Amino acid sequence: MTARTSRFPRAGPVFAWARARPPGAAPWKKAPGIRKIIPMTPSIDMVMDALAQVIDPEIRRPITDINMVTPDLVRIDGAVVHVKVLLTTAGCPLRTAISKDVTARVGALDGVEHVNVEMGVMDDEQRKALREKLNGGRPEREIPFSRPDSLTRVIAVTSGKGGVGKSSMTANLAAALAGEGLKVGVMDADIYGFSIPRMLGIGHDPQVIDGMMIPPVGASGVKVISIGMFVPDGQAVIWRGPMLHRALQQFLADVFWGDLDVLLIDMPPGTGDVAISIAQLLPTSQILVVTTPQVAAAEVAERAGSIASQTNQKVIGVVENMSFLPQPDGSRLEIFGSGGGQSVSERLSAQLGYEVPLLAQVPLDIALREGGDRGQPVVGAQGPAADALRAIGHRLAGAERGLAGRPLGVSPVRR
Repeated sequence: MTARTSRFPRAGPVFAWARARPPGAAPWKKAPGIRKIIPMTPSIDMVMDALAQVIDPEIRRPITDINMVTPDLVRIDGAVVHVKVLLTTAGCPLRTAISKDVTARVGALDGVEHVNVEMGVMDDEQRKALREKLNGGRPEREIPFSRPDSLTRVIAVTSGKGGVGKSSMTANLAAALAGEGLKVGVMDADIYGFSIPRMLGIGHDPQVIDGMMIPPVGASGVKVISIGMFVPDGQAVIWRGPMLHRALQQFLADVFWGDLDVLLIDMPPGTGDVAISIAQLLPTSQILVVTTPQVAAAEVAERAGSIASQTNQKVIGVVENMSFLPQPDGSRLEIFGSGGGQSVSERLSAQLGYEVPLLAQVPLDIALREGGDRGQPVVGAQGPAADALRAIGHRLAGAERGLAGRPLGVSPVRR
């Protein structure tokens, strides 16, 4: 009889020794140093520390700091953590993003196998407390950028006439400055011809917390507020001077801008009511003039910049848009003529008594127009227009605000 071959390997010495244990022997003891690993249950403090890393996308503060989550809203059930997040409004457009971030941060803790996130809504008292906290004790209706100790640089982007690409320059310069590591906001003061929300990819309305507006965050993390967020599509805005002034005042005083390095203001063309109101509300604001090479546009742009002599604002430079169309052979096709930007620069320098530089000549580029329509500023890509706009952003980012109107923190010494 032939022996059957086992499909298992033959037992080695260890297994033979194990079979040789006498019946009724005591159970094997664990070797010294081998312990059973018991999963660690996270504490409330550990969960709150993790939640402190979740930043509200629009307010830009930890959700624990603005009481969207407090310890009493956290419950730990073994390896399952339950978190209730209080939103500022029931229709918060960023609830999904907040929920995902909470799940990721808490889920990364040792001992946590599942995170259950529940969304709630703040009551009136909680919203009032949040507004007071965000307001930082400032008096109601105060414009933070007009305070002498404000470190935010305010730049009003203006032009003499429409159609020169002023809003495109504003949106792309905002993205370029954000790319330099600055915290940037854009106020769309072109009440009748607003277009900034589309150009910066804004897809939802601002949140309102007890009368305080939280500006939506657009491309490159730029905060944006515009009258276009408050009127139905296709509806015209028909306001006179007092209403325009009131709207601008609300955008400056009733919006939680947070800690900005730069606030860009997209101005309407010309030197009308809005230009006068901005000079009154923000006396330390600066002016950036946008023109095209065309003589007719340059002459009107010069008048837009000359308002600085009457309002005591400073013109920081001129940007010439649509300067030329680059050709495949490296030459330039000057569709709108040439010299307009340089002319505005020279004439304003002579008129104002200080240098007003021509910061850049931005060429015609289809990508610039396409980016504006998609809500994706061209400065995030490569191309002649993108290069010129990034260069302007780099130059403006390196300029510091002057000491005019700012306290120096010194006091006279009595002898």
